[in-house]
Amino acid sequence: MPHSTRRAALRATLRDRELDALLVTNLLNIRYLTGFTGSNAALLVSADSDEATVFCTDGRYLTQAARQVPDLERVIDRPCDVTLAQRAAKAGLDRTGYESHHVTVEGLDTLTDAARGTELVRASGLVEELRLVKDDAEVEALRMACAAADRALASLVEHGGLRPGRTEREIARELESRMLDHGAAGPSFETIVATGANSAVPHHRPTDAVVHEGDFVKLDFGALVDGYHSDMTRTLVVGQAADWQRELYELVAASQAAGRQALAVGTSYRDVDAASRDVIEQAGYGEQFLHGLGHGVGLQIHEAPTLSKAGDGMLLPGMAVTVEPGVYLAGKGGVRIEDTLVVRQGAPELLTLTTKELVVV
Repeated sequence: MPHSTRRAALRATLRDRELDALLVTNLLNIRYLTGFTGSNAALLVSADSDEATVFCTDGRYLTQAARQVPDLERVIDRPCDVTLAQRAAKAGLDRTGYESHHVTVEGLDTLTDAARGTELVRASGLVEELRLVKDDAEVEALRMACAAADRALASLVEHGGLRPGRTEREIARELESRMLDHGAAGPSFETIVATGANSAVPHHRPTDAVVHEGDFVKLDFGALVDGYHSDMTRTLVVGQAADWQRELYELVAASQAAGRQALAVGTSYRDVDAASRDVIEQAGYGEQFLHGLGHGVGLQIHEAPTLSKAGDGMLLPGMAVTVEPGVYLAGKGGVRIEDTLVVRQGAPELLTLTTKELVVV
């Protein structure tokens, strides 16, 4: 099972850090390590074995925990973090890590009282480091999420969902509904639909603005499948495209292609951003590219790594990232093109398969 494999990888990290255990309190990290999807849990991962690892939740999830976490000792109690901190102390563990990026100051005081007998050690981001590289099960979930989004957009266009007179809100609601029809558990995030001058606002929220002939319509959306998020942006034209729209679109498409091509194992995050950004800067629109090139996707819609000027690190095989350059002309319109991809030896694997040719509907 992938969860036991992930815990084994974490145990190796704990031994490297000379930790006897890690108290995991971030629910997404608990889901990653166990498959549990409830709203209250904690996990004490032993550096020795799964036999010494303990999962805790409350009575609401008694049946669900037995189904989703059948391979670990389960404790029903609350508060779970305190229960497992006490468990670590009673087990005589010398050094117990905790997720210091997740625990509040007040929460740490409570844990310290509960864990008397074991040293609590800051252990920030250990599970997130593992989550940087997706395993086969994660990539398959991402593929399904991207496919649901691809099919939803194709269906929206096929059935005339992008037409003059419709509002941004109407289009967003229909697109989200169609993702559900095609296998999504829900949208990855609040769908962005931006028409006309609104398309120049990178994270515009849908309004009652109406689509008109000749408008850019920017759609930034994603589907959620098995807890994993897809992310895709396409910019279309309704009616007939003007010359300036075609020129702007071709520029962003060239920039996006350069970013995709730069997704090679061992390339720095900064260099990937630069490969895409240079295309736009050389065309004189550098100041209109207002954000980083991309980000990681997985159990969160935005997670590590960050592809930007400030990005620190190098690409590894199995990282799932977006490439999403944009140019935004205030008061006029903007273009963003975004894909979700997986870094591979050789060429990256493209998960969002909707055409990147300029679509005029």
